[in-house]
This record gives sequence, C-alpha cells and structure tokens, in this order.
Amino acid sequence: MSAPKSSRALQRGALGMVLLVVAWEGVARGFNLPAYTLPSVSAILGSIFDHRSTLFLAGAYTFAEALSGYVIGALIGIGLAVVITLIPMTRNAIVPVATSINSVPVVAWSPLILLWFGIGMPSKVVMVALAVSFTVFLSALAGLDRVDRRSVDLMRSFGAGRLAILFRLRLPTALPLIAAGLRVSTVRAVIVAIVTEMLGAYDGLGWVIYQAVLQVDFVKVWSAIFIASAASLAFFGLVGLAERRLVFWK
Repeated sequence: MSAPKSSRALQRGALGMVLLVVAWEGVARGFNLPAYTLPSVSAILGSIFDHRSTLFLAGAYTFAEALSGYVIGALIGIGLAVVITLIPMTRNAIVPVATSINSVPVVAWSPLILLWFGIGMPSKVVMVALAVSFTVFLSALAGLDRVDRRSVDLMRSFGAGRLAILFRLRLPTALPLIAAGLRVSTVRAVIVAIVTEMLGAYDGLGWVIYQAVLQVDFVKVWSAIFIASAASLAFFGLVGLAERRLVFWK
C-alpha cells in the first residue's frame, strides 16, 4: 500500500471513530440511558482516568498472557504444518486430531485447563495457545500446500532436498497466508485471555470485568472493555505492520 493510500485509510478510520463517539455520546445523553444499558463515552473515559492504575496494570497482565500464548500457539501451528509438509504420512494423524480438539468451543476447555494449570497466568497462556495454534496451523498448511508442483519438480531436478525446497520455495510462497493467519489470531488471543480470566484469575481485564459486574459498576465494565479494545487494536496494528514489512511483494 502506498503512503497516500495508507494516509487516506487512516484519515477515514479516524473520521469513522470520531463519528461513532459523537453518535454514542449523543444517544446516551439524549435518551438519558442508564449506565447498565449504555453509559456515555465521557463517563467511560472518566472511569478510565479514575481507575487508571488498576486498569492499565490489568491490561498489561492480560496482554502478557495473550502475547505469550500467541507466540507459543503460532510456533505450534507453523511447526505442525511444516511437519506435515516434510512428512506427508503424518497428515492423516495430525489434521483429524487438531480438528477434533478445535471443534469444541475454546471456553469448554477452560474448566479443565484451569484445573490442570491453576488460575494463574499459565492456564491463560495455554488457552490462548490452543486457540491461536489451530488458526495459524490451517493458514500455514494452506500456504505450504499451494506451491506450484512444477516448481517443486524443477528444484528436485537440480538436486534440492526437502529442507531446501521448504526454505527456498514453500515458506516464501506460504508467507502471505501465514501472515494473514497471524494477524487474525491477534484479536482472538486477547478475547480468549479475557474470557478465561473471567472464569478464574488473580488479575487481568477479565478479572476486573467480573469484579465490576459483582459490584454493579457497569461503567467500570465498559472501561475495561475500552482498554481491551485498545490493546487488541494495537496488537492487530503491530502484526499488520510487520506483515507489510515482511510480505512486501503482496
């Protein structure tokens, strides 16, 4: 994407955000909606400022869980796809197992993961890794499989082995799809971390949301949601920026 196009996209995004905030504030104040229905943006921002220490520490805790699980899940997903590519006979064993595990909603695994790993950070990291690994696995496998067979045969005719074909042909060809899978997984990582925290945690945005609901402080709930959204957008943007740098030919 050229600089002028990128600048115009950012301007349109900023304008859309401003219009959304203005409409939100107008509806909440104009209809005098109660906080449990829809608090005003100004009330939410005020709550963020009042609880800034708690919210930002909780956000950092959740982001650490999401990032750790994201990295582990991405490595597992790409690793499994590479194993299948190098050893094709493993496909019939790995794909059905991975599909069966991920056919169950991630939240359904939470009680078991919390029981096995406790309610601290490790359980959240495991849950995020479980959610991310399958998405990245499918993207990486699709990318590695879409290599032109004639190109593979040509490299083999020059004496290239499986590893040489993998690093010089398959991975560069698969990189756009792998990057797309990594980008999509950023938001899922944060969501899964927060949902798991709501089921049992010592800290994090999910824990803050759960406690705020018990205290009937719905403005604080929205404050935590705002922080979570900001973290997700920042994470998504950083991975998108890395994608544009690495997949420069796309």
